[in-house]
Amino acid sequence: MVKRQLAERALMKALSTSGDFAELFFEDRLNNSITLQGGKVEVANTGRLHGVGVRVFKGTRSVYAYTNDFEEAGLLACAAQAASALKESERTGAPVIRLIGSVAANLHPVERLPGDVAGAWRVDRLRAADAVMKSVSSEITQTICRYADSDQRVVIANSDGLFIGDRRVYTRVTLSAVASDGTENQSGVSSPGAMGGAEFVERLDVEAHARKAANMAATMLHARQCPAGVSPVVIDGGFGGVIFHEACGHSLEATSVARGLSEFSGRIGQKIASDIVTAIDDGTMPGEWGSINIDDEGTPTNRLVLIENGVLRGYMIDRLNARRMGNASVTGSSRREGYTYAPTSRMRNTFIAPGSDDNDEMIRTMGDGLYAKTMGGGSVNPTTGEFNFAVMEGYLVKDGRIAEPVRGASLIGRGSEILLKIDRVGREMTMAQGVCGSVSGSVPTNVGQPMIRVSSLTVGGR
Repeated sequence: MVKRQLAERALMKALSTSGDFAELFFEDRLNNSITLQGGKVEVANTGRLHGVGVRVFKGTRSVYAYTNDFEEAGLLACAAQAASALKESERTGAPVIRLIGSVAANLHPVERLPGDVAGAWRVDRLRAADAVMKSVSSEITQTICRYADSDQRVVIANSDGLFIGDRRVYTRVTLSAVASDGTENQSGVSSPGAMGGAEFVERLDVEAHARKAANMAATMLHARQCPAGVSPVVIDGGFGGVIFHEACGHSLEATSVARGLSEFSGRIGQKIASDIVTAIDDGTMPGEWGSINIDDEGTPTNRLVLIENGVLRGYMIDRLNARRMGNASVTGSSRREGYTYAPTSRMRNTFIAPGSDDNDEMIRTMGDGLYAKTMGGGSVNPTTGEFNFAVMEGYLVKDGRIAEPVRGASLIGRGSEILLKIDRVGREMTMAQGVCGSVSGSVPTNVGQPMIRVSSLTVGGR
């Protein structure tokens, strides 16, 4: 993608003023997507992203510039622009940089690359899912099926001598169904994805995911409005983990911790959760949607324990925020959407680890409350941890039994409070796929947990 000698010259140009560290991020990515709506192909797109980002540090100051010009003149001009943005004069005797090439360990081998798969093969899988969704109920009035994949090659070089490349392949299928009675509409969705190629879809039970989306829509169409109040809440596994991701995970990223903008800043070693809660961010899980081989600063991925038996053990830390935190250790957590974004600390596969409790017992002993089977989106303030999340599929629990479906429910609270109120953690952890947005753009992340129970939580509704 880029010759080592050119990268060396660009890094030296980036340090031609007063910078003390420089980094290059080269990217070449092919994206494909096909959307089937109502059984017909409505969209078929192929696109390419190709460019390089240049970042320069001076202490805790950071400058970022980017270009899609890989030629020597264009790259050196971009590096000079980044250097000049520090508003310092030219230095004499800029450091001589010698890059040492290395190869990232491939933890996520791909069997069938996106370029090896015909568009007709993708369409056939979508049509099979579409037929299943329509067969679930006559009330399913709209279906949307999408197949998306990307093949990203990156090279990362920096003034410490790093010169490393990586290849990341992602594949995802999104199945959406809308149920209508002529007056109201309700939707359901299932969006499995992986760090892998077409082999992921070959082995995927697409029909099961199609039925899940359609059944959710049809069930919620006939559900009554959820009553508001404070009650115990059982949150299922998979996408239920979005609660931890949003309400707590973002507050454990150095993006907010380093500036003291997190409710968990300066609390390493302190108890912040129930004794039965252990939370992990792991980029090494083979083939998972949020996995990586190296992060976007070239640091190898790892398994990072954030909370252990209720005690805060670590943060997710990138290179710049490590400086802000007094040269803390980086954790392989630096990510970005692409070359037009500077990286920062981000989650990968983030989950509450399995516990020892029985799922049936959680509901049987909770009295009256809410069972949140499928979570939706929401919002959170990382500084305070206050959150508000929609429940896509929920059920009232009466005297320890699941009684009836309800819609319009939301979960409202504060991250630090919900962690301490978890009184049950199930034995089987499952994950679900999402796209997380932050200051470095949108990146694929997994959220996950076993079924958990929160002893008391505010439920929004009617």
